[in-house]
Amino acid sequence: MQEDIITALKTVEDPELGVDIVTLGLIYDVQVSEAGDIYIKMTHTTPLCPYGNTITKNVKEAIYQYTHPKSLKIEITFDPPWKPPEKLRKMLGV
Repeated sequence: MQEDIITALKTVEDPELGVDIVTLGLIYDVQVSEAGDIYIKMTHTTPLCPYGNTITKNVKEAIYQYTHPKSLKIEITFDPPWKPPEKLRKMLGV
């Protein structure tokens, strides 16, 4: 099920950057219990990200498209603050 979750998360793009949230490094943790409960700890590019709610909604929709969890909990955190991965910075030219 973990692979299905990662596959689902890779379909969710940041609308502003046009890059999926896994590549962006916005996913900090994914846990799946034996009972089928899914926990995702993630962040947004900034605390005031204008697309934060949209991204979170899209994550939920993507998870339910790829798998059928008993429950789904998404925790948004800004600790640590998001920093683009080196590969992404090169790709974006920043």
